[in-house]
Amino acid sequence: MRPARAAAIGGCVVLAGCGDAHYSWGWYVVSPFDARGLKNIGFLIDGLLTTVSVSLIAIVLAMLLGAALALVAMSRRRALRACYRVYVELVRALPVLVLLLWVYYGLPVVFGIEFGVFTAGVLTLAISDSAFEAEVFRGGIQSIGAGQTEAAQALGLTGWQSMRLVVLPQAIRRILPALGNQFVYVLKMSSLISVIGLQELTRRANELSLVEFRPLEIYSFLILEYLALILIVSWLVRRLEARMAR
Repeated sequence: MRPARAAAIGGCVVLAGCGDAHYSWGWYVVSPFDARGLKNIGFLIDGLLTTVSVSLIAIVLAMLLGAALALVAMSRRRALRACYRVYVELVRALPVLVLLLWVYYGLPVVFGIEFGVFTAGVLTLAISDSAFEAEVFRGGIQSIGAGQTEAAQALGLTGWQSMRLVVLPQAIRRILPALGNQFVYVLKMSSLISVIGLQELTRRANELSLVEFRPLEIYSFLILEYLALILIVSWLVRRLEARMAR
């Protein structure tokens, strides 16, 4: 289970607030019918592009790295397979927040490599998700029968051509739902980048709550933003899955 921490915290706060009969709700801070609320909504939605951009770039990098790692896992060399297993187990064991802090604050000190908040966030999400992507791709490739490869090679295709033209297209169709789940995971984990100052959805909600002193209402709106994003992604994945099935 991989909950979006900001959305979960916001939901708990809302539930706690609903139990207080004396709490006076102030939905005007996020109301589209109020000039102040409309301005606040614009401020919050401005972080949407950053969240989507970080997530899209990170998932593409994670998929590329994961596919490459899956090919390493299929190698006949035991040393390469051992390196793959060490990488996957190590990265999956690291909390995303800890990895993010190390990339942003640790790399400049240890290796003299310094990244901006956007780049550090993208790299962290890509590295963290690549271990999961690698296992997804590995499982998908291994689910394709050996007869497919043998038939491709009988037609004169090389090992790489067989993988690229025959095995991978079939594997991707099978693992598409899992890839969609990973994109949702990256979208939710992008909220953690707010701790290093990236102006994405969660960071803007935090800043606005400090100005308006209405965290319940603002975090409730944040939950709706993430919910809308995830529903759209899920719908797109289902459409793509149905199209590939045809």
